[in-house]
Amino acid sequence: MGSVSEYFSSLGTGILSLLKGLKVTGKEFVTPKITECYPENRTEHKWPDRFRAQLVFDYDADGNHKCIACGNCERNCPNGTISIESKMVTTMAGTKKKKLVKYFYDLGSCTFCQLCVTNCPTDAIKFNNDFEQAVFTRDKLLKQLNYLPEKEEPEPTPEQLAKIEAERQAKIAEAKAKAAAAKATKDAAEAPKPQSDENK
Repeated sequence: MGSVSEYFSSLGTGILSLLKGLKVTGKEFVTPKITECYPENRTEHKWPDRFRAQLVFDYDADGNHKCIACGNCERNCPNGTISIESKMVTTMAGTKKKKLVKYFYDLGSCTFCQLCVTNCPTDAIKFNNDFEQAVFTRDKLLKQLNYLPEKEEPEPTPEQLAKIEAERQAKIAEAKAKAAAAKATKDAAEAPKPQSDENK
């Protein structure tokens, strides 16, 4: 008797489950359909701003970018999508700084996590909405983001370098003089005082 009741109980549960599924399916039958007429509507379709398609440099109207070749994006990329080539240059102030040579981005291995964008200190890179990246070979997905020629850093003239070196040597000499004066003052303060005749 127990097996018969269990059979009808499980049968009823199965029928209820089937009816729930049919209810969901029935709703989809009467829901209005939305069909994207791609690629016919590619000119007027507005993609969401948060959609991430590929990484690009943020160039201004004069063709300048803000990348300082710090390497934050390369270090924070979880699977080595970004590769940066840089060189050291001398600025007009006589100091050394990094200069970007090539910025490579492998779209085929990008996970679009946006860690590179969020960790960029100068906001030099961003994701755009250009999703049409179908190619026949993976090597075509390797892109150089700084596609415009890099502008050369103006190098200081020999006269400017001589002036900078003279200023540096003057600062060093001034610091040494201050250190010697401070040492002399300290030695004078620590020197034992001569005893008077009364104390002998």
